[in-house]
Amino acid sequence: MESSTTSGGGTRREATRQKLYEAAVTLIAEQGFSATTVDEIAERAGVAKGTVYYNFASKSVLFEELLRHGVGLLTASLREAAEGSVRAGGSQVDALDAMIRAGLVFIDRYPAFTQLYVAELWRTNRAWQSTLMVVRKEAVAVVEGVLRAGIEAGEFAREIDVPLTAAALVGMVLVAALDWQAFQPERSLEEVHAALSRLLQGRVSGRL
Repeated sequence: MESSTTSGGGTRREATRQKLYEAAVTLIAEQGFSATTVDEIAERAGVAKGTVYYNFASKSVLFEELLRHGVGLLTASLREAAEGSVRAGGSQVDALDAMIRAGLVFIDRYPAFTQLYVAELWRTNRAWQSTLMVVRKEAVAVVEGVLRAGIEAGEFAREIDVPLTAAALVGMVLVAALDWQAFQPERSLEEVHAALSRLLQGRVSGRL
């Protein structure tokens, strides 16, 4: 799960963390958090066990930072898509549509992370639950911002429940993408995006 901000003296350490993130997300997706050991993560990443503890105090901290990192990348991609659409002269509906596509691209690139993220949203007894709620709120807030801008511009009805609608849109993309990858892998990203785009155009903009 690559960040675009690796530079200078931190490049080597960031590259090591990227390897550990990739190893951890793959192993945990395969066999679960409890069954995954630090030794396995180190072996999969091709580093010494001590390197894991040099970068992260524990397996739990590694997973918490993995969630923060992954959702941070998703949030950034959603924001960039919306801002790019607006700069190109698009409407707020276009911005939402651009975010749907960006979300699908992210999930297609990081399917194992997406599976873990969705699974963890349903668990309430994890040490990283508070972190998960914070990063989830940050991702949904990007969508909320576009909805509010659309209401102010007169594109959306003022009766729209912004928090619930934003959460529903994010959830729609997550669930549809996971269903696509698990049960309809023969479909292209363009097909899935087109189907979700039609739902957006009809329900949010009121043209269905």
